Amino acid sequence: MKVTFWGVRGSIPSPGPETVRYGGNTSCVSIQTLEEDLLILDSGTGIVALGKQLLRGAFGRGQGKAAMLLSHAHWDHIQGFPFFAPVFIPGNRFTVFGQARSSTMLESILEGQVNPHFSPLQTMKNLGASFDLMPISGDGQKHSHEHVTISACRNPHGHATCLAYRIEQHGRVVVYAPDVGYPPNGPSDAAIELYRGADLLIHDATYTPEDRIRRIGRGYASFADAATAALRAGVRRLAMFHYDQDYTDDQVDECWRRCRSLLDTEGGRSIELIAAREGLTVEV
Repeated sequence: MKVTFWGVRGSIPSPGPETVRYGGNTSCVSIQTLEEDLLILDSGTGIVALGKQLLRGAFGRGQGKAAMLLSHAHWDHIQGFPFFAPVFIPGNRFTVFGQARSSTMLESILEGQVNPHFSPLQTMKNLGASFDLMPISGDGQKHSHEHVTISACRNPHGHATCLAYRIEQHGRVVVYAPDVGYPPNGPSDAAIELYRGADLLIHDATYTPEDRIRRIGRGYASFADAATAALRAGVRRLAMFHYDQDYTDDQVDECWRRCRSLLDTEGGRSIELIAAREGLTVEV
C-alpha cells in the first residue's frame, strides 16, 4: 500500500511562510493498494490537490472509483469535499464510509456541507458522480471493500466521538486515528486492539503535552499520547499528524524530537517515527 499525505493540519487551514515545510491544509490521506484500489481518509482541504492529480487519470474521464472514509464531520475533515473536482464528473463512483446509524443520516451530514447556507452547490444531487453511503458503527466489525478489509472503533473527541480506521491488505495494516482525546487512563482496549501490530499508525499529535493540559476540553491528543498508543499496540511505524494550526514548522520539528526521545526512553527504539507532511508518500 502507498500512503500519501495531502493535508496534515487540524481545525483550520494555516497557509504561510511558517508552515510551508509541513503544509497548511487540513486532514486528508490517500491509500493506493497493489490492485490500484483508492481509499481517501477524510476530506479536509488537502483533498483539493488530490483531486487535481486524480483528474489526470481515470477520474478525469469519468471512470474512477474510490472509497472515502470519514472519521467525523467536523469542518476540518470535510471542508474540502465541495472543492474535490472528481465529484463533479459523471461516471465517477464513490463509496463513503462514515459514523452514522443509517445511510440517510450519513447523507444528511454530507448534504449539510453543500447546503445553500454554505455552498452554491445547494445539494449533492447537483454533483455528477454517484455515491454509495455505508454507515459504520465503530464496534470493530470488519467490512470487505474491493481488495481490503476495513474496521473501525470510536475514540473520544471532546463531547463527541471520532472513528479510527484499520485498513488491511495482504497482511499489511494501516491505522488512521485522528482527533482523539483519551481519558487519564489512556486508549481503550478496543482502540489498542484496532491499532495492534500496525505497519503504520497515523495518530493525532495536535499538541505538546503542556498545551494539551491547557486545552483538554478540545479533545485532541499530544505527541506523548500518540507515543503511548504506539508503544502499547506494538506498531512498526508511527506518523504524527493533525498538528495545531498555530504550530510553526520549527515547533513541529521540536515535537518530533521530543516524541523520538520519549519512544527511545520507554522501550520504543524500534518504532520508526514520522512527522507527516504534505506530499510525503510512505510504502507499507
